[in-house]
Amino acid sequence: MKIVAVNKKHQAKVNRAIYWLIKHNEANDMRDIADNNDDEKMHEKYDRICQKTFDKYESYTSELPKREVAQIENSILY
Repeated sequence: MKIVAVNKKHQAKVNRAIYWLIKHNEANDMRDIADNNDDEKMHEKYDRICQKTFDKYESYTSELPKREVAQIENSILY
């Protein structure tokens, strides 16, 4: 999914934030599957991945203006 930045100069950071948000969503899905299967080891693994990917996402969104972050958070990905 592509989200076009309100201000073109922020497009690269918006793209990076979206990339890490997608990675977080994938890891979160895997963590939920592991939780449903009572697989504690895999749950912990994907929980760590979720934390890392969300930290990366927050790192990129912290460098963006509020309107760009709001646009990402109002998308279907969030």
